[in-house]
Amino acid sequence: MARTASLSGFPEWLPQERLVELHVLDTLRKTFELHGFSSIETRAVETVGQLLRKGEIDKEVYGLSRLQDDEADAAKQNQADKADPNALALHFDLTVPFARYVVENAGYLAFPFRRYQIQKVWRGERPQEGRAREFTQADIDVVGDGELPFRYDVEIALVIAEALSALPIPDFRLRINNRKLAEGFYRGIGLTDTAGVLRSIDKLEKIGAGKVAELLKSELGATEEQAALALKLAGIRTEDTSFVQQVRALGVTDELLEEGLNELEQVIQAAVQRAPGKVVADLSIARGLDYYTGTVVETVLVGHEQLGSICSGGRYDALASKGNRKFPGVGLSIGVTRLVSRILSQELATASRSVPTAVLVALNTDDSWSAAQDIAAQLRGRGIATEVAAKAEKFGKQIKFADRRGIPFVWFTDDDGQHQVKDIRSGEQVDADPATWTPSEEDLHVRVTTA
Repeated sequence: MARTASLSGFPEWLPQERLVELHVLDTLRKTFELHGFSSIETRAVETVGQLLRKGEIDKEVYGLSRLQDDEADAAKQNQADKADPNALALHFDLTVPFARYVVENAGYLAFPFRRYQIQKVWRGERPQEGRAREFTQADIDVVGDGELPFRYDVEIALVIAEALSALPIPDFRLRINNRKLAEGFYRGIGLTDTAGVLRSIDKLEKIGAGKVAELLKSELGATEEQAALALKLAGIRTEDTSFVQQVRALGVTDELLEEGLNELEQVIQAAVQRAPGKVVADLSIARGLDYYTGTVVETVLVGHEQLGSICSGGRYDALASKGNRKFPGVGLSIGVTRLVSRILSQELATASRSVPTAVLVALNTDDSWSAAQDIAAQLRGRGIATEVAAKAEKFGKQIKFADRRGIPFVWFTDDDGQHQVKDIRSGEQVDADPATWTPSEEDLHVRVTTA
């Protein structure tokens, strides 16, 4: 089980826990690269103006200040930073920095550009289960130059379904909606502040339908009938394309609504065929950030819904632009730290040992250290992770050291140069040649297995 971090909101892993996290990261990298996504890394720091130009998230941003400033200057600087768009802050997600990266490097990229990015991000939120102030995200995006075919919205959802299916996690569901569908519907019933309605609907699971209805009426001027219709739309959830008929049965017509219905139908239709049981059309999904313009996604673990979304994102058409040139994109972000925390706390997966080392080369005498290093080099040359004992203690102590470290094999060499290797788990000890001996495939590398 993962330990409680000594500094709230900034998790750290023990070696065996870190091996589980590395397994998750390696699995995601492998899946993303199999689908042709290239890895990039952007800087951790952006300007406040860049970070806050879309969406209302200023309370979550960590600003930067210098420790060298005296207290009075620092206080003045902190006040100035709140209004200064050129002040520096840590990025709170990877999508906004990626949009800036695309604009600045457009002349060097081949479009549509497919990227994956795995980095730390920071948000000044209240720490709680599933929410940390420092955490790792794993993103995939496809960005076009001028236009981006809608089929990439479909592909992104399928890639994420494949990636999550390869992880040692419970069953999951991608809950997908389309902002065009929602905005067109709200417009069709006479609610013109569609962004405001979306922000209210986004609170549905937190505060309930009754309070959302009150928000729509008190803050957006909705009538009782308009609020009821907006909530009826949000209540539609299907595992197939039958949501189309359910929406049309509400009797609302709008051109943007039809466009959104068609796009969402394409995503769900493909998912039914290629990722059956993993995707649902959920018309309550809104996403809080204003830069989303079409497909929106949130993902939950079945039976662990209280953890919140483990993967979210969608289509953004205007986040990245340079003059009249626009770079529309679609992407999804996996909350790696949130996932790993749940895997560890629920003991959903464990590493086969606590260290990468498979073999400890024991010492007969302190003078045998150099010869032991030669043996270790031979084993490492064939991909076997190996350590050499630091002191020529009694063999029993060297074996106990290996056991405490979680190393399964101990290598011995007698005075005549004969080699033996001992499996300290079973006690079996056999003759071995450092030029040819290899442990079983199961012991060669650390394995992460599901409970």
